[in-house]
Amino acid sequence: MSVLEESPPDGIGGLYPFLYAGRTDMDSALAEANRSTAEKAAEIVRLRRRMAEESGAELAECAEEMALRFTSGGRLFTFGNGGSSTDAQEVATTFLHPSHGRPLPALSLTSDVAVVTALSNDVGFEVVFARQLAALARPGDIAFGLSTSGGSCNVVQAFEEAAHRGMLTVGLAGDQGGRLAELDLLDYLFIVPSSSVHRIQEAQTTVYHVLWELTQHALDSISVPRGHRSG
Repeated sequence: MSVLEESPPDGIGGLYPFLYAGRTDMDSALAEANRSTAEKAAEIVRLRRRMAEESGAELAECAEEMALRFTSGGRLFTFGNGGSSTDAQEVATTFLHPSHGRPLPALSLTSDVAVVTALSNDVGFEVVFARQLAALARPGDIAFGLSTSGGSCNVVQAFEEAAHRGMLTVGLAGDQGGRLAELDLLDYLFIVPSSSVHRIQEAQTTVYHVLWELTQHALDSISVPRGHRSG
């Protein structure tokens, strides 16, 4: 088989060290790639199982609270940065345009480029989500924020604004939860216990899809709106 001898671009060698460790036999490189892929797949399976065991009951409770708010006319607002911004958009789309089940009112606060850039430029990026909630949200709505580190300042400020407005607050974070874990105003916080951004985001994807499924089931069981969760 052929060998790989070229020096990698800056940063690439750290991502794929088995491809750039000197003269590498292609069979060995492919074997290492297969081993790495299998390890990552096994890790995310373990994380998902752990999340189900440790957070399953709380996920079901959160879904019931979300269903109550949707039944009473509440809307879902999602937000996050970077990859979490993409996830926030997927959360909103999943609720608003589901493949099955009932569509629910949802809006991603990262989708309107004009609003995001105007607030970032004119006011400050740390308030880019909080200012949108101040303009759009009302008591009984749902704030759904994602952060792999849990330390995003604009996500934290958005939750502070959401709590002030009487919204249901639902956060997704990773590792130890960062600043989100230090807040005493979140109704629900689901922390993926991993230091890998990739595994965190994969597990968070599972969490919010499970929340959507559970919310749909909860909506089916609600005939008359009940009182909202206090606190």
